[in-house]
Amino acid sequence: MPAAETDSAMPPPHILVVDDDPALRELLQDYLGANALRVTAVDNGSAMMAAFDEGAIDLVVLDLRLPGEDGMQLARRLRERAEVPIVLLTGRIEEADRVMGLELGADDYVTKPFSPRELLARIRAVLRRSALNAQARADAPARDDKRRAFRFAGWELNLRTRRLLAPDGRQVDLSNHEFNLLAAFCGAPQRVLSRDQLLNLSRLNNAEVYDRTVDVQVLRLRRKLEADPFHPTLIVTERGAGYRFDTRVETLV
Repeated sequence: MPAAETDSAMPPPHILVVDDDPALRELLQDYLGANALRVTAVDNGSAMMAAFDEGAIDLVVLDLRLPGEDGMQLARRLRERAEVPIVLLTGRIEEADRVMGLELGADDYVTKPFSPRELLARIRAVLRRSALNAQARADAPARDDKRRAFRFAGWELNLRTRRLLAPDGRQVDLSNHEFNLLAAFCGAPQRVLSRDQLLNLSRLNNAEVYDRTVDVQVLRLRRKLEADPFHPTLIVTERGAGYRFDTRVETLV
């Protein structure tokens, strides 16, 4: 299964739109989708949480006035789950809602009625800020319990569902050992990791306690990730030292 050759193959940001108006959902799916964004649109809080659990979401557009549901509570639940950016949709006269939403941790808001172009601009601005914040967190000591997913060279490794998605969207099955090893590589990209380090980081030593176990698991991962497992471009061998995950990795928290 070929790996993407460059970072340009990184998947588009995944936007989750939560609004009960079917015409608006369709409009935003078409408009945002035509502007290099991947869009999932749902009409209630339960569907929102299900979509959030199913895949890695980069940003949520949330209508605060969903029938029979407390938009503030939904925003609070999202913020408790992760640091995913939130853009609120509010009415022009709902100043208190806008203030409370921002206090809860929303990143921006748009008042209805709005133009899709304005929403797109705000989404892009929030995504840029989020990327800068993610880089700052990546440079700081990692907090594994906060990580939701890794993206690299068009692939996506979801740490919660333990699913690996290929650049074409197909799910690739991983054993527990393969998943743990790939997560270890994603957590330390562009760094040479010795076999002992990989044994510890991937917890392979809980089942097998000799370093050649790493070599076996690396070969299996290469068969699933690389266009040519015997001439790898992602998991590169550093002779006498170990292995290096030779690609940029984006961390979603």
